[in-house]
Amino acid sequence: MSGSGFHVHGPHDHAVEHAAQHGANDGFSNRIAVMTAVLATVGAMFGYMGGATQNDAALFKNNAAIAKTAAADAWSYYQAKSVKQNVSELAASLPGVDQAKYKAQAERYASDKAENRRQAEKLDHESDVWNEKSEKSLHTHHQWALATTAEQIAISLAAISLLTRRRWLLNATYAVAAVGLVLGLFAWLHVDPLALLAGSAH
Repeated sequence: MSGSGFHVHGPHDHAVEHAAQHGANDGFSNRIAVMTAVLATVGAMFGYMGGATQNDAALFKNNAAIAKTAAADAWSYYQAKSVKQNVSELAASLPGVDQAKYKAQAERYASDKAENRRQAEKLDHESDVWNEKSEKSLHTHHQWALATTAEQIAISLAAISLLTRRRWLLNATYAVAAVGLVLGLFAWLHVDPLALLAGSAH
């Protein structure tokens, strides 16, 4: 109890206090304390990378939407030029009009229309590329999130191991921490473990 009120200790606080008071030279407690600090650092780095890839995915998705909007505008211009070309071609076929003038207009609209089409197709392709980048970044974000979760679970298991002093729990902590590190490595290398498993199955 502090001078101004009550202070409630969590189980991990009790375990740390117990280790400090009774286990200063206890290798089991010291090992867990060091491992918890390392796991917390690794988990923080994984969390940062997960946030960065999530931001990238959102940025790429925004770029895809911008390109898609520009492509829609280009297709609209293409349609408008097609209508104008058809009108000019129709006018050129009428008797008593300046056919050369309307034929020239029709050719100009055809040229403009072709350019609009090229631009629209280019922007559609850019939108698809940005969408693909966004999906890849989002997938990598999920990998970082899984790696971070594994490290957080390992930290919780380490706290329980410190409280219960069960060796098998400590071994489980090592195993979960190793899984988290492997998942983090996959995320760093942009490797999909499911794709690897599927490839090895064939």
